[in-house]
This record gives sequence, C-alpha cells and structure tokens, in this order.
Amino acid sequence: MIEKIAWVLLASVSPISELRGGIPLGILKYELDPLLVFCIAVIANALIFFPVFFALRLFYDKLLYRIPLFSKYLDSLRKRGKPKVDKYGFWGLALFVGVPLPLTGAYTGTILAWLLGMDWRKAFLAVGVGVLIAGIVVLLITLLIRLGILGVPWILPNWLD
Repeated sequence: MIEKIAWVLLASVSPISELRGGIPLGILKYELDPLLVFCIAVIANALIFFPVFFALRLFYDKLLYRIPLFSKYLDSLRKRGKPKVDKYGFWGLALFVGVPLPLTGAYTGTILAWLLGMDWRKAFLAVGVGVLIAGIVVLLITLLIRLGILGVPWILPNWLD
C-alpha cells in the first residue's frame, strides 16, 4: 500500500499530471480509498507552490536581475498586470488553477503569481483554493468513471487492465 501511495504522491507533484493524474491513478488503478487519495493529491499538489515560487524568486534575485532586458521585461509585465491582479487577483488565480485542464494547475498558477508580483501568502491561498476546486472536480469525474456512469475508453485504454 505504501508503494501505491508513493506513486499517487509522485503523480500528484509531477508537473505534467499533477492531481489530475494522481487521483485517477490512486482510485482507478490502485483501488485506494478515494478520500485518502484526494487528501494526498490535494495536499501534495498545493505544497508544490513553495519550492516553485521561492526557487523562482531565488533564481531571479541571484541571476536574472543582472540581465537588464529580462529585468526590464519583468518590471513592464508586472506594471501592465497590476490592474488585473488588483481586480481579479485571488479569485482569478484560484479559478485559473481550479480548471482541470492542461497548463492550468499549481505549477502554472505559481509561475503566473510570481511573474505578476503577487504576495506569496495571497498567491499560496489562491493556488490552494484552486487545487482544492480541481481536486473536487477530478474526484467526482473519477468516481463517475469508477461507477460506470461516465465512460471514457479513450483515456489510457490499457491502463486499467
């Protein structure tokens, strides 16, 4: 069971699948308890915010700020994005992360929050709420597939064998 949980955890922190892969993996393939899988996937995916956000900050502070073109571009981007961050900030980022589509997860949301200069506390809460929304959506779809109510034969056809 520990090995199965480790695979769910790994899939949930992977930038390609995030919890959109971790939840179906744990429930459909490994037949783990849906609540356990949901909690592991959501917590792991939300906590990925910290290494990504602070690695970007460190990388910029140590290296990228020395490149005048990049520094000027980032300043310009943040100035142009400020009105939108002020208007949509928290809920805009939460909904962006919460839509379970490719390139809209915790990684992209965290990068977007850093690029737009959001406060890390506000950004983490927004990403966390977004991950929770995405987790609920993916959990419900996965349970519908498990119950046979929703059929999706085109998703990894040999995966469940």
